[in-house]
This record gives sequence, structure tokens and C-alpha cells, in this order.
Amino acid sequence: MAEQVHRLIYRSHSTVPRERRDEVLAEIFDVARSKNKKAGVTGALLISDNWFVQTLEGDETVVTGLFEKIREDDRHTDVSVVESTTAQARVFSRWSMARISVIGRSDIPLHDVDGRIRPAAPDQPGREQQELLTRMRNTIGADSV
Repeated sequence: MAEQVHRLIYRSHSTVPRERRDEVLAEIFDVARSKNKKAGVTGALLISDNWFVQTLEGDETVVTGLFEKIREDDRHTDVSVVESTTAQARVFSRWSMARISVIGRSDIPLHDVDGRIRPAAPDQPGREQQELLTRMRNTIGADSV
């Protein structure tokens, strides 16, 4: 039987100044990847100019609690839920977090190395991942798809 999970997608406006983006995002990735893995949360984060779009997948109580903490973070404003639903399976089952590149480039799982964001081993997205990534991009107009 397939694993049912709760999927929550939100978008928000970044308040992180461009010159501090690498440093701040490294902090976010460092903390989130570790905590998400322990909590059984997977997902992906799109960072495009001044926008974040993130998908979180896992137990509904855990995902909802995590989102409430994320909502209060002062590194972004105008947080809005794009989708909150039960899914038949995780789309990002092997990702705890990844940078989603602009259209036409590969999406890259990331990790923090000495306060700088660096690519992890490449992971080619499957059809379901690509469809969800496109929906994420479209929420902020990052694609012309």
C-alpha cells in the first residue's frame, strides 16, 4: 500500500538582502536539512530573485507545525499557502531540501559547506517531480511554461 503524506506548498517574499543571500541561505539549509530529516519531512525550495516557494511533505501534524514556525520567520513576508493536501506518495522522497533552478537548468540538491551553499550530488527529477517543480515555478512567474 502506498504511503500517504501531507503536502504543503507555500510561497513568500524574501526579505534577505542580495549581498547576504548566500550566508543566510546557508544557515537555512544547514538547520532545515538536519531537522527535516529527523522529522521525516522532505521537499524542495525554489529561490528566485525575491521569492521563495517551498514544498514540504510528511506527517500532517509535523508539516503543519513546521509551517507555523516557518510562517513566523522574519526572513520573509507575505507568506501564503498555495496548496495543502494529502498525497498518495512523496514526490521528493530523497530530497530534504534542494535549490530549484530557473527553467532550462538542472535542479540541484544543496548542502552547506563552511557557510556557503554548494551543490550536492546531482539528482535528475522524475516526471512527477518535474510537474510539481513547474507548478512551484509558476506560482511566482518563474517559468513561461
